[in-house]
Amino acid sequence: MDIDRIINDMTLEEKASLCSGSDFWRTQAVERLGIPRVMMCDATHGLRKQGGEADHLGINESIPAVCFPTASALASSFDRELLYLIGETLGEDCQAENIAMLLGPGLNIKRSPLCGRNFEYFSEDPYLAGELGAAYVRGLQEKGIAACCKHFAANNQETRRLTSSSEVDERTLHEIYLPAFETVVKKAKVRSVMCSYNRLNGIYASEHKELLTDILRERWGFDGFVVTDWGAVKDRVMGLEAGLDLEMPGCPGNQDAKIVAAVQSGRLKETVLDTTVRRLLMFVKDYSENRKEDTVFNREQDHRLSGDIAAECAVLMKNEAGVLPLLKTETVAFIGGFAKTPRFQGSGSSHVNAAKVASAMEAAQGLSVLYAQGYPAKADETDDGLIEEAVRIARKANAAVLFVGLPPSYETEGIDRRSLALPESQNRLIRAVAAVQPKTAVVLHGGAPVEMPWISEVPAILNMYLGGDNVGSATVKLLYGDVNPSGKLAETWPLKLADNPSFLNFPDENNLVHYREGIYVGYRYYDKKQINVLFPFGHGLSYSAFTYSSLQLDKTSMSDTEVLTVSCKVKNTGNRIGKEAVQLYVCDQQSTYGRPVRELKCFEKLTLNPDEEKEVVFILDKRAFAYFDPEVHDWIVESGFFTVEIGASSRDIRLHARIEVTGTTVIPKVFTIYSTVGEMAMHEKGRAFVQAMIENSTGGSQAAQGKESLLGEGSEESSYNTMMMMPLISLVTYGRLTEQELDRLISELNA
Repeated sequence: MDIDRIINDMTLEEKASLCSGSDFWRTQAVERLGIPRVMMCDATHGLRKQGGEADHLGINESIPAVCFPTASALASSFDRELLYLIGETLGEDCQAENIAMLLGPGLNIKRSPLCGRNFEYFSEDPYLAGELGAAYVRGLQEKGIAACCKHFAANNQETRRLTSSSEVDERTLHEIYLPAFETVVKKAKVRSVMCSYNRLNGIYASEHKELLTDILRERWGFDGFVVTDWGAVKDRVMGLEAGLDLEMPGCPGNQDAKIVAAVQSGRLKETVLDTTVRRLLMFVKDYSENRKEDTVFNREQDHRLSGDIAAECAVLMKNEAGVLPLLKTETVAFIGGFAKTPRFQGSGSSHVNAAKVASAMEAAQGLSVLYAQGYPAKADETDDGLIEEAVRIARKANAAVLFVGLPPSYETEGIDRRSLALPESQNRLIRAVAAVQPKTAVVLHGGAPVEMPWISEVPAILNMYLGGDNVGSATVKLLYGDVNPSGKLAETWPLKLADNPSFLNFPDENNLVHYREGIYVGYRYYDKKQINVLFPFGHGLSYSAFTYSSLQLDKTSMSDTEVLTVSCKVKNTGNRIGKEAVQLYVCDQQSTYGRPVRELKCFEKLTLNPDEEKEVVFILDKRAFAYFDPEVHDWIVESGFFTVEIGASSRDIRLHARIEVTGTTVIPKVFTIYSTVGEMAMHEKGRAFVQAMIENSTGGSQAAQGKESLLGEGSEESSYNTMMMMPLISLVTYGRLTEQELDRLISELNA
């Protein structure tokens, strides 16, 4: 396909037609010029290819496919290789079904556990979300299928998502809500980005030039195309000018005419339209040239793989007295409807029509298993008879496993959850069974955290999240020890909803969503506030045990233009093969700006045989130590000491070491008469002046001791702090300088 020739030969009307879809899922064709139409479809964790009447909410039937674990489960793997594998697999499935682009991954940050779409998103942590998203995108795109990361940006709730405005300050936006997208653009060269419905600081994302051009293209170097979320366009011409390329779904004639009229009137430059057309033609060309028509969609093979992946993602949250793994020789009561009909995916546009679903009861055939329903099919009803039956069955067994979790209606696109509570019928069931059976394990199905008022009564909890259509097989393998759990939580599980940092500002207020918690999202908040949590970020147990040792940094000091190599050793001290996700956090010890206690900056997942020890190596660059400074609109390292921490979770730090880092970026500071003495003291030219002023203020022998002596006594410390807070004009007021001397001092500072 000769793109330059095609653009040259196109009419204005043909160019405009390419800017929107031909129908719900396909781009526009121009047969005269040999431009084919290509198809895209929903779901990061499977194919939702609709053959008949189309929709974007998962209502109408799609082709039978395989449902892999959702993003909330996949993130708990902490495993880049696994995400790459699922991307590869879905890439092959797309080739088999003639699909050019898969609408995923979802990279939005889990600001609140109530977001109804959290099961489609990876994490509360932008580094983890970006690294896993980039691995998925690489796997998918290496099979010739475009990935479309979404929803750009600050789309963290479903309530009024079509109209609400996310009010986010610049630092928070760049430190929390943009980095995952940035990583996927820079590391994986993602071919498409989907703009979100919402407004960002008052401007719709589909018309947001700062987002779609200034940040995405100019700052990050994105060279793909931007597509709307379905129906997100407001002003089509303004969108083109801002950097929006493709409107979906198709809007026959009307939008095309607006684009043509805008070019003819001079409102829109035709060169802007040509740039958009070039991006879209590159997408069509890439897919056409990488088409593999002989690819087969092997559903049975994918179904088995889905189970293997689910087992890698499950998180063993609690396991007291070695309740798990179960013995295959004992009789176990499986209690709860999810044991027969598992909840394995969320509702909405990502809903996959699973060709085959495996339940735990089916997977447990051949084992001594009893069954009781436990709770009604309707989530909010309670049946005492079902609870009584479950208690009777639990008494007869050697152990009980309760299959509970969030019903489908609790987690869906378009609606946010109202609380963290499980249905009361399930809470009552768990307590009743645990009261008669000391060997009770809870298996959780759901895409987000829940409250556990019964946690002290239950010795074991296995969290399967939404584990895909073979979750039943994975659950049984984990329960009986055929697979060793290795998942780690990619989000904090709070004790109660009110502990969440967004609690007072979620979902919105008069259609405005105020992100007042700033950068303190997830564990960044809980650790800073020292709030007890149900389970911390990064937490996950194993049937093995791991020791950490031999932390080494290749230098004790560095500038931010260098990289730091960090290594440590991890040993499996258990008696079975296991995997451990080793997490590296960085803490700024001396920041003058608000910083979290620690931030995840690296992770690696190791496979270790019993008694095997391996070394893991991490590389840290400038971004590992930097914060985003809104004054210079860039990442800055503030000189000082940092702590490098290695842990099994954000609250299980095993090793730590200190490194001194020197920032090389000089932040321009404009001094005025209202700048403070303290600010002057941080400036190289002002430091000597302030020191002399301190010595003159203390007088006598204390002058020789300088600042340290002032800080040692309460009254003198108060005087010192008062002096540091004074505006420079006060030096004239108190007779320390004349106005002319102050003018000269300020000129020297600004020189």
